[in-house]
Amino acid sequence: MPSVRFFSGETVPLEMHKVRVVQKLTLPDIDTRLAAITAAGNNTFLLQNRDVFMDMLTDSGVNAMSDRQVAAMMVADDSYAGSATYTRLETRLREIFGMDWILPTHQGRACENILAQVLVTPGSIVPMNYHFTTTKAHIVLNGGRVEEIIHARGLEVTSDEPFKGDMDVAALERLVAEHGAERIAFVRVEAGTNLIGGQPVSLANLREVRAVCDRHGLTLVYDASLMADNLYFLKTREAACRDLSIREITRQIADLCDVIYFSARKLGCARGGAICVRDEALYNRMRGLVPLYEGFLTYGGMSVREIEALTVGLDETMDEDMISQGPQFIAYMVGELDRRGIPVITPAGGLGCHIDVMRFLDHVPQAQYSAGALASALYIASGVRGMERGTLSEQRAPDGTEPLANMELVRLAMPRRVFTLSQVKYAIDRIDWLWQNRRLVGGLTFVEEPEILRFFYGRLAPVSDWQQRLVAQFKADFGDSL
Repeated sequence: MPSVRFFSGETVPLEMHKVRVVQKLTLPDIDTRLAAITAAGNNTFLLQNRDVFMDMLTDSGVNAMSDRQVAAMMVADDSYAGSATYTRLETRLREIFGMDWILPTHQGRACENILAQVLVTPGSIVPMNYHFTTTKAHIVLNGGRVEEIIHARGLEVTSDEPFKGDMDVAALERLVAEHGAERIAFVRVEAGTNLIGGQPVSLANLREVRAVCDRHGLTLVYDASLMADNLYFLKTREAACRDLSIREITRQIADLCDVIYFSARKLGCARGGAICVRDEALYNRMRGLVPLYEGFLTYGGMSVREIEALTVGLDETMDEDMISQGPQFIAYMVGELDRRGIPVITPAGGLGCHIDVMRFLDHVPQAQYSAGALASALYIASGVRGMERGTLSEQRAPDGTEPLANMELVRLAMPRRVFTLSQVKYAIDRIDWLWQNRRLVGGLTFVEEPEILRFFYGRLAPVSDWQQRLVAQFKADFGDSL
């Protein structure tokens, strides 16, 4: 990560790559955008990509591949069993994580399904620093329950705390004392808390969690999907890691864990996933589910071309220049919005820029899905597709009541090596305009509410004509401009 000073004094992230393949974008006019979000039921997941200018919905499966990854796809060994392509991936994973037993899957939630089926039983508990939507769904589906024991500082919206993803180790001890170690299915640590701002976990905290697991004979599972960003933060924010290479930091993380799993749609910039297991007996318990749900043990539901790309992508994740680009772009966006007084999660984390909707739309109740409303409004104002991360992303209790989320966020993901700085500046400008006109934005209500993972495909409608009034104000301010 080179330190570059601009003579002008301006501080901007410097891309350590060049663009050689481009994809044409379109920016629909605001009337088209209003029609598109209406047709999508005010759910940005249901927008057609042709109607999106900047797709900041997720970093999952939409990161840019390197020239080396694309070249590697041409030498894939396309065989059902015994593929040399898989052997190359297996070798790379063993080299990076130091675990002998590898199970390939088609993506991260497939890993969660296998782990939950093998380790979760009715009445068991899974403590974690914070849940992810699909992780929790698999655990609940298998009769378990999630206990979130994020440290209190992790829920502070504005902070200088460098590792807000840390687990509350004292709370973990209390949980074990209250329920007994036999009730704990496993302990899960997520590298970069997805739902509360992509905040990193320190190596020191992981060591403390490991010590608790050792005292009580608990299995420690590490979700490494967002590990690339977390490695950057460890290198730049944790004193004990500053003189270590990225490979050395990665191995220190791995040596503390019993199981590491990840979505390659995030880690490795490909499409797939894997479970790395230290214990052969546990591996054997999970192995039979791969051919049942995923495919054979040497492809696991992945295209061999994606496996070749993933093998190279994992190697590139050990490169400081590669892993720094996303967090630096995110930090720039967070800094520019914060400078304008626009409420965002600080410090800047990984994955994307997170707008604090409780302050942005303090007049819209959480029960009216304020984060979903802001995501809809932002698309109307800009053609930028973000993702709601709040109450809409939760699920109702069995009695039909709706727990309100700890945070209401609009996440603007920063896929790695995809956007230019001018595009990021455009998004900042339109968010600024929306902030100035925030009182025009109202809430949403469900018109079609699925029971499971409703945020993926549920449909909502505005509670008033606030969208039409927002469009009218945009036209008054921008005229015919897009």
